[in-house]
Amino acid sequence: MTNILVGTCSWTDPALVRSGWYPPGWRDAEKRLRFYAGRFPVVEVDGTFYALPSERNSRLWVERTPPEFVFDVKAYAVLTGHPARQAALPDVPPGEVWARFTAGIEPLREAGRLGGVLFQFPPWFRPGARAERFLEETAERTAGWPVQVEFRHPSWWHEEQEDLTCALLAKYGFAAVAVDMRQGLPASLPPVTPVTSDRLVVVRFHGRSPSWGRGSKEERFRYDYSRAELAEWVPRVRALAERVDQVHVLFNNCCAAAAVHAAETMDELLSPRSAPSSSH
Repeated sequence: MTNILVGTCSWTDPALVRSGWYPPGWRDAEKRLRFYAGRFPVVEVDGTFYALPSERNSRLWVERTPPEFVFDVKAYAVLTGHPARQAALPDVPPGEVWARFTAGIEPLREAGRLGGVLFQFPPWFRPGARAERFLEETAERTAGWPVQVEFRHPSWWHEEQEDLTCALLAKYGFAAVAVDMRQGLPASLPPVTPVTSDRLVVVRFHGRSPSWGRGSKEERFRYDYSRAELAEWVPRVRALAERVDQVHVLFNNCCAAAAVHAAETMDELLSPRSAPSSSH
């Protein structure tokens, strides 16, 4: 299905660069992006979570990728209630942070290459009046943007809350993010696949490490998906594709080349050649 785009949550991760996935000697940023974009149709820009994006970089990304290539951009930490690294952000008022972020992604928007802006809310962001006000303010700031929302607190998708969460996201036209992760942990999000926008749904694969919610970043995201684990998702992703204009399937198990290998396998599983035969 051409409306299913599979990729990874970074193309610049140091562990990926060291893994040998890129051709030997390809240390140049331009070459690496061109190589990645020749193999996948979408990527998530995760560096914008840690530092505000620049217009120059956005223009270069557009120039270095095919016209149909799409960038999902992760919202800067402060915009989702996370603490910011002081070195990355001088003391500026919130309005100025929004203005800088908006200007930084504008070249992607102008070129029609912005797949969505991912607002990944922290684990302490729980359902309630305060969160609803925050989402309303976010909607006002992002009017006209393609917005994706990922909640990290499991209660957003508990059975008694799920319909309310869907209604809240749909109210603002926000696309819900489904996740694959290890189940049975206190921080585990249920594997629901909510559709809150007819434009887009996103599925992010975090890996199934038992260290989720604790341990180092590498421990949390170190995971190699088996072909069988990915195949579990194929009918679900295809079903989502029947309901929305586009599905983004992104792998966040960014440890060495695990994410790109999982994305390659998933892309193969989702290809028409892998579809079950109607004669069976």
